[in-house]
Amino acid sequence: MVKPLKILLLSALALGAWATISARAAVVGISLPNDLKDYRWLQDGRILKEDLEAAGHEVLLEYAGQNNEQLQLKQIASLIEREVAVLLIAPVNCDSMGETLEQAKLKGIPIIAYDRLINGTDAISYYLSFDNQRIGVMQGHYLERQLGLEGAIEPRHLEIFSGDGNDSNAKYLYDGAMSVLAPYLKSGMLKVSSGETSLRQTAIKDWQLEVANTRMTTLIAKHGYSSHRSRLDAVLSPNDSIAQGVIKALLAAGYNQRNIPLVTGLDCLPKSVKLLSEGLQAMSAFKDSKVMAKEAVKMVNAITSGQEVDINDLDSYHNGAGPIPAVLLTPLMVTRDNVAHTLFDKGYFNEQDIKNLP
Repeated sequence: MVKPLKILLLSALALGAWATISARAAVVGISLPNDLKDYRWLQDGRILKEDLEAAGHEVLLEYAGQNNEQLQLKQIASLIEREVAVLLIAPVNCDSMGETLEQAKLKGIPIIAYDRLINGTDAISYYLSFDNQRIGVMQGHYLERQLGLEGAIEPRHLEIFSGDGNDSNAKYLYDGAMSVLAPYLKSGMLKVSSGETSLRQTAIKDWQLEVANTRMTTLIAKHGYSSHRSRLDAVLSPNDSIAQGVIKALLAAGYNQRNIPLVTGLDCLPKSVKLLSEGLQAMSAFKDSKVMAKEAVKMVNAITSGQEVDINDLDSYHNGAGPIPAVLLTPLMVTRDNVAHTLFDKGYFNEQDIKNLP
């Protein structure tokens, strides 16, 4: 499906009598993947709902339990049956929604893929996210700088973790990081003792802390990683939940703030903000949910009032059915050196609350 850079998404006729284009409020459906002990998605859902309601829209917000793919498909089918004006979807499985979303296409319901690109269907109208490939590049460049890979005369030692293979973000994060690190792997300046370097070999199901912890514990035992024996300089982790599992295993193996390998992350989850502050996690990329919600409101307002949706990227994200017009936002890199200025001083977190976390 070919889409110009700026488009008038649907005409009033295509939207149908139930959603005649006007400035009046619309019903917006939101489907998010996880509401059980998942700070990230609970926060996104809350902020999205508040901001859309403040803009005058009615919001139907659904969570798919604990990444329950079939439940999410049923919930989306129900939202489609209710003929919402717009659907925002962060999928559990980015590759299995085509048949369900075809019904939305037939009803003329525009779909915004929220933070995770939905693959294999031309029913997707837009993609809204922080640029995940750019985050992977950011993580790769951070390790490149901190490990001194440019001009290094002896190898550095790395292990690689990746996100869930059913999540399109896992590939973009991995590809971004590898665009920086692969040349050093090829030259031998980066060594991976496990030999596990592909996305498939390093994927962590559902991005789960416990799965990452088990894998890191196994790697430590198998390769003898410790602060005084087998060397480990860094762990490429795509997000904070995986990073937390990795760090838990490293601490159990005897590492501490002075000698722990560099561990990357993404999301600035509260526990990881504490780890950053304590010098146990090296960096995290911050996706500001408030910024993304504001962009979502702008997109919904444009769609429901028949105006042009202002996108900033047409060619970077392809879902197998064609390029998807995207609004890509710029993440911030957070380290121990700037966590106070970036997150505490600006009110995203209360420093004392973070310190009091277990």
